[in-house]
Amino acid sequence: MNVLVVLPTYNERPNIERVTEGILQHDWTRLLVVDDASPDGTGAIADSLAATRFAGRMEVMHRTGPRGLGRAYVDGLTRALATNVDAIGQMDADLSHDPKYLPDLRAALHRHDLVIGSRYLHGVSVVNWPLHRIALSAFANRYIRLVTGLSPNDCTSGFRLWRREALATLSLHDPRASGYAFLTEMLYQAARRGCRIGEVPIVFVERQEGYSKVSSSVLTESLWTPWRLVLGGGRVNRVATGKAAMR
Repeated sequence: MNVLVVLPTYNERPNIERVTEGILQHDWTRLLVVDDASPDGTGAIADSLAATRFAGRMEVMHRTGPRGLGRAYVDGLTRALATNVDAIGQMDADLSHDPKYLPDLRAALHRHDLVIGSRYLHGVSVVNWPLHRIALSAFANRYIRLVTGLSPNDCTSGFRLWRREALATLSLHDPRASGYAFLTEMLYQAARRGCRIGEVPIVFVERQEGYSKVSSSVLTESLWTPWRLVLGGGRVNRVATGKAAMR
């Protein structure tokens, strides 16, 4: 099963080479970097890697216009769906999602349509987060499950692998969320369409280089998005999700 990983970037100069090496160490992976016009030169470094060391396995998309994780994913995933791959991945570029877990997600995809790299299958598997950040993340996941009816332990994880045909059923062209809430919007759509959703455990390590992109506006959007989804489409039937956590 070949996998194309979509990797949004903004000011990830210190991390882009290492994360690229980690993803492409697996001979069944390809990489699409979606750069949001990073002023630190991330896009230029990615271009160099795609033209030299990883020619034929790596592509770089340079976005213009409004920034945001959701918008970057819309463009990147749309491009990915137009390619001949079996599976499409989503990852953060800051190395908090370790590429060493990709084989585990890929193996679980034989029994699921979407596999989530989960921080919360066995307690809390997070390194270098302060207590208030852990509490905020745990609250966010409980809040999303309570409001929407979604069942995954880690609804907010951005480390995901999709069967191409499952991802193709989602409506990606008119997202209401532009930030991290886009991940909740995608998961809700997948559950409503009856996708089989699984999880595999990962250890999430807080970035060591660069800075977090979470802002007050992103948090506000994340609070409102579950209600907007439910008001527009109703709560998810948990049985319909086909969830079977990989433990």
